[in-house]
Amino acid sequence: MHLPSLVSVLRSRGTCLTAWIATPEPLLAENAARVGFDCVTLDMQHGLHDPVSIMRGIGAVALGGVPAIVRIPVGDFAMASRALDKGASAIIAPMINSAEDARAFAMATKYPPIGERSWGPVRAMQLAGAADGGAYLRSANAETLTFAMIETRAAVAALDEILAVPGIDAVFIGPSDLSIALSDGADVNPMRADNQAAAADILARARKAGKLAGIFAITGAQAKHYRALGYDFIALGTDGAYFRLGASTMLAEARAE
Repeated sequence: MHLPSLVSVLRSRGTCLTAWIATPEPLLAENAARVGFDCVTLDMQHGLHDPVSIMRGIGAVALGGVPAIVRIPVGDFAMASRALDKGASAIIAPMINSAEDARAFAMATKYPPIGERSWGPVRAMQLAGAADGGAYLRSANAETLTFAMIETRAAVAALDEILAVPGIDAVFIGPSDLSIALSDGADVNPMRADNQAAAADILARARKAGKLAGIFAITGAQAKHYRALGYDFIALGTDGAYFRLGASTMLAEARAE
């Protein structure tokens, strides 16, 4: 098996649409990989995944022939290294609020001379079809992507410093948390005008720094909007939403008079 990396998929397709799987069931992740998503993200921050389900989920996504991404819990950079060793193609780290946070993230995910990632990518090499450890080492920093989540006032204020940290490849906007932060806890509305303006500014600053940019979309219409704006990586809904939408559509059709 030769599993494509997210880097190669982005290079060949442009904008990537990722499934978002919170349930620690490998068959769900595999099915998401098979229905047409460009990649599949396994969520540990707000989802129910643990290290074992991440290992199994990455393998299941590989059976579907697309890259797996892992969103780690807040500050769990040790898990970032472990997820890469298990074969994750990219890591999304929430609540990166400063250059110091970004450096800690990069240290755990990149090999020297950029970071201090420890050697042990046995499963990753299996999934990538790599037999030469030296070749894997030389390509890993470029082939495994780091997404720093920008979702607080502090992160926006420190954005240029975060983008300048070696080893940070991309930003990922958490639009719901950002909307809560910008409203001082009064509202959660990703599509609110001030929130969309802040997201557009983050995208522009990432582009200026030569970095990739991603964002979470709750609906297909939102994802289409973000595609038009030029985001590289868009998360589309969640596994719970996929089930509810599919089930409600089928039930409505079955009960129609």
